[in-house]
Amino acid sequence: MRAVGSAAGQPMRLADEFFYLAHDDQTGRSRLFESATAHGLAAALLAELFGQGRITFVGRHVRVADPSPPADWLQHLVLDRLVAEPRHTATRTWLAFFGTTAYEQVATRMWQLGLLRQEQVGRLWRQRTVYIPTDMNTAAWSWARLSHQLRNYERLSPFDVALAGLAASTQLDPILLDGAPPAARVLLRRQVEQASLPLRELLADLGAVVGGTVLSHRTS
Repeated sequence: MRAVGSAAGQPMRLADEFFYLAHDDQTGRSRLFESATAHGLAAALLAELFGQGRITFVGRHVRVADPSPPADWLQHLVLDRLVAEPRHTATRTWLAFFGTTAYEQVATRMWQLGLLRQEQVGRLWRQRTVYIPTDMNTAAWSWARLSHQLRNYERLSPFDVALAGLAASTQLDPILLDGAPPAARVLLRRQVEQASLPLRELLADLGAVVGGTVLSHRTS
């Protein structure tokens, strides 16, 4: 599951691509509930380590397969935490834990690479930082590529299968495929169902966590 090239030719990591997918390419506004974005980014970070063979998922638990530190500082941080807490292995536990910081950490990594810029919004005493794409074409590439392939019934790469799985598990797929024929949605689900078992287990836990938080939001 290798990183793919962006519209600007720069290799992109899975969490970066999901960040773009989950936010408007011009305003940076989230397309999802905050909890869905946070858990989706947490799952994407775990999937990055899985793609490198550093971790795997067995019976809804995370297993460290290779503790050697990745070159990327954020992947290194996530793996170090997993290694330091061997008693805690449930995937949902780690999704909840990393979900508390994933947005800021992924946004910071992308900001350091020049993919996002920081902007202060709100009144002076209630200001907050939002992250805006520095290049609309780069930000839209993830969305355009995935949408085009699914609408044209193309076979997805392993990287894009993981990205599509993150979209489906966070309930982003109805927006991604808005106006597409039902067969495009069937193709998305079918290709995700054919992914490797460890990845499917991660996505199943992500879907359960997001489904629970969305239901809670709607009924509260």
